[in-house]
Amino acid sequence: MARDARGWLRASEASFIVLSIGIGGAAGLLSVVLGALARTLQHFLFALPPNTRLSGVAELGLPSLLVLPLSGLIFTAFGYAVSARKRRLVDAVEANALHGGRMSLPDSLVISGQTVLSNGFGASVGLEAAYAQMGGAVASVLGGWLKLRRADQRTLVGAGTGAAIAAAFGAPLAGAFYAFEIVIGAYTPSAIAPVAAAALAGALVAQTFGQQPYLIDAASNVSVETHHYLIYAGLGAICALLGIVLMRAVALVERGTRRTGVPEWARPALGGLLLIPIAILSPQVLSAGHGALHADLALGASLEFIFVVLVAKSAASVVSLGFGFRGGLFFASLFLGTLLGHLFAGSLTMIIGHPVIDPRNAALVGMAAFAVAVVGGPMTMAMLVLQATHDFPLTGAVVAASLVSSTIVRELFGYSFSTWRLWIGVEKGPR
Repeated sequence: MARDARGWLRASEASFIVLSIGIGGAAGLLSVVLGALARTLQHFLFALPPNTRLSGVAELGLPSLLVLPLSGLIFTAFGYAVSARKRRLVDAVEANALHGGRMSLPDSLVISGQTVLSNGFGASVGLEAAYAQMGGAVASVLGGWLKLRRADQRTLVGAGTGAAIAAAFGAPLAGAFYAFEIVIGAYTPSAIAPVAAAALAGALVAQTFGQQPYLIDAASNVSVETHHYLIYAGLGAICALLGIVLMRAVALVERGTRRTGVPEWARPALGGLLLIPIAILSPQVLSAGHGALHADLALGASLEFIFVVLVAKSAASVVSLGFGFRGGLFFASLFLGTLLGHLFAGSLTMIIGHPVIDPRNAALVGMAAFAVAVVGGPMTMAMLVLQATHDFPLTGAVVAASLVSSTIVRELFGYSFSTWRLWIGVEKGPR
């Protein structure tokens, strides 16, 4: 049966697209389930009001925050229970880059479980790594069963991960470009249709099951003029430099925790303990930052408050990843970018004496440019802004800032966060 299906898929591009649509639907459903698990855990542990995100609450008392170090011990126990530290766990980016799209379903469940626990316990990490991991794993397992050719296997894994991201953000175009730029690593004509079809299927299935897009329609009524592109290019350069600082800080803290002699099992608990004073300063630093991003864009905030949250969120992300929690910086980088954009626009106003660019537009440009610096994918982030705002002139400014950011990071650093962590992991072996 598998041989017949393999021959059918090789002979017919339409059949491969149909397979990709099925993978995309499965990835979208898995994204809904994983997100629901993490939010349920947050509501249970932190006693959140209904329909409230953890990072969106006004304040959290010390008794609630004691969950953080305890969660570190539970996270470690989970890792030992599934023998996660005895082998190298391969994510979708590494699978496509080094292993021809081959992924282990048990290992993917471990990675996703650790990410859901980290996010659900309040660590400053996002769930996108879990979404992409499971979307890619389903594609890889099915492709392996069908014994697909290497190129088809890589395309299918890219389609699964892209569909998962499309489902998470309600943005099929962003999901498709994520697959091309981050996972597959190239745009190929043969991959466009299956990847796009999977992304559309993932977003549709997620919305059918009630998944709401994370990003809000936050564009202002102030138009983007031609000379603003140069100003936003400057914002892109700032985002690139600060993105490099953030990535190096994660590695520095990670190395530091190893050299201090703190037992490996105790590192997440110590990281959770260090998160407590940061979270007391502002709960916006916890989890990925969905609620905080929504509140800050919709309601606005003072420059002083935005600066405090920017520093605190950066510190929380560095501590969370540096002390062993699992997750990614996808949404954290989006959130940090909005804060940088606000600060950039406000600082220009203070220096020049009158508004130069709109703070809300600057927040969205900064969101994309900083995410490009950390995650990569200029067109991914541009499409994310386009589908969130439907503002084409603003998207043009986003593309300009993102390309500047991407160029500077490649020139000065050479990697995005995902590819850099992949390189470090290959050099060091199992985590």
